[in-house]
Amino acid sequence: MKNKNIFKTLILATVASIGFISCEDFLDRPTEDGYTVSSFYQTDEQCLQAVNPIYNSPWHDFTRGFLLVGDIQAGNSYWEHDCLYFRLRSSNEELAGMSASLWSVNAHCNSIIENINMYAGSGTTETGRNMAKGEALLWKAMAYFYMVRIWGPVPIIHNNSAEIAAGNYNNVYKATEQNIYDYIILTLEQAVKWLPEKPVTAGRVDKYSAYGLLAKVYLTKAGVGMSNSRNQTDLDKAAEYASKVINESGRKLMPNYEDIFRLRNNNADESLIAWRWVVAQHWTASNPIQPDVTFQGMDGLGGWGSWRGISVDLMDQFNEDPAKLTRNNADKRRKATMMMYGDEYDYFWRDKGGFNWTNYQKNDLKEFHSSTGANWVKHIVGNSADQVGEGGEPITEAMKNSLATHILRLGDIYLVYAEAILGNNASTSDPKALEAFNAIRSRAGVSQKTVITFDDIMKERRLELACEGDNWYDFVRLAYYKPDDAINRLKSQRRKNYIGLTSYYMQDNPTITIGSDGLPSVRYNADQADLNITKENMYAPFPDVDLAMNPNLRGEPVEYDLSNYTY
Repeated sequence: MKNKNIFKTLILATVASIGFISCEDFLDRPTEDGYTVSSFYQTDEQCLQAVNPIYNSPWHDFTRGFLLVGDIQAGNSYWEHDCLYFRLRSSNEELAGMSASLWSVNAHCNSIIENINMYAGSGTTETGRNMAKGEALLWKAMAYFYMVRIWGPVPIIHNNSAEIAAGNYNNVYKATEQNIYDYIILTLEQAVKWLPEKPVTAGRVDKYSAYGLLAKVYLTKAGVGMSNSRNQTDLDKAAEYASKVINESGRKLMPNYEDIFRLRNNNADESLIAWRWVVAQHWTASNPIQPDVTFQGMDGLGGWGSWRGISVDLMDQFNEDPAKLTRNNADKRRKATMMMYGDEYDYFWRDKGGFNWTNYQKNDLKEFHSSTGANWVKHIVGNSADQVGEGGEPITEAMKNSLATHILRLGDIYLVYAEAILGNNASTSDPKALEAFNAIRSRAGVSQKTVITFDDIMKERRLELACEGDNWYDFVRLAYYKPDDAINRLKSQRRKNYIGLTSYYMQDNPTITIGSDGLPSVRYNADQADLNITKENMYAPFPDVDLAMNPNLRGEPVEYDLSNYTY
């Protein structure tokens, strides 16, 4: 990972905002040496080209932290990492990569807006210029939304050139959380004004992408500075914007949940905001997630996910027990989220007649390749034949595929709407809330509810969005106004692995015996992990490199005057 920081990135993005290698995709990029900044931006197409890299490259070093914080810290996966035990330190390499990546997104977005305002030629239209700036604003807001939920108070860098000219880039103060949420809303409200009703090209963001993000931001902001209840005005705003997406966007839930995560559906209506990866010479434009979560041998190129299984606690939520040879399968989302004994997938290993988890584990590796008895499914393309079969390019390197990473889905917005309507009530039978909530359950093949509670929504969000880098932020949202509740929920989780599910043929280990079915005996060890969580350490520390560059990050946040900021 690149050991950049906010301040280096701010300068680099300002002076080099079009130096990207071109690639054969709808995300065409400016050529590396064909233009200067002042001679580019001469057509609407070039303005959009300048935005294209923000759909992938600057996010590359955030992808591992995306899962480490979003899922491992949330208790969805057993992955021996400091995030699992809330022991992140400033020296952590992934933490530095996450920070560098998010600040890089912000800096590139700022530069695009500045450059369009300064250099756009007569061949551009106001609509085209605004569309490109609106996309940049949405991605900027997305970066800040991650930052405030991971680190809490962070600086606001509104204009790169202004900060550099003032000499402030090593001396900025953190803004308050309330400030940051207001700044995100200010940014998204302008994006709504500039973005089109429908994306000009499949996969790009539009007005309803911004409305969806606004809904989620308002739902989260509703608890900031509150105690035991949430701000009703913010909850009403969350419901209003979520309703716009559900009722006005024309987008529909995909009928089959598994299909959301297949490459052929990268640009489906379900996806409101996604990283749009491409297999290209510029390696940071490609999706690097598969080898982190897939087990050895799945793609034929390696993988580090063999010992990064799905957590026992998440299996509990799906009512599945890896020690049993039969699956419950009551919820269709289970098999699309985790693969277990007995599972078969026709979209993996299609050149071999499909993937059979049981036969593979017994006959190919003779190992479970999971210390919990379940492996990841989401973010996995499969092997090269699977990528080609889905309409992609052959996979020649482990960290290169073009499967989109959905970071805001329509299903999420349905649940945001239900939670916003529930608000501070113990339960609700509001027909619109139930309609949204039950639409998600109906697709999953589980029973409908006539009354829903906060616990119902928390569980539904976990089952719907597990392993999508999101569940941790449900705990953050809860901790804003009910920190003890959030902490107790985390402490009750079963985060440890199962001892005895690590290998089939460990005959020399007296604690494991092989039964007539060829499976090992199981010695259960999946109780709660010893978690020392406080409200404070639910936030990540700043990376050492950021602290060295700007000591003000150690200080208290200050109030920014947001009236100074316009777009």
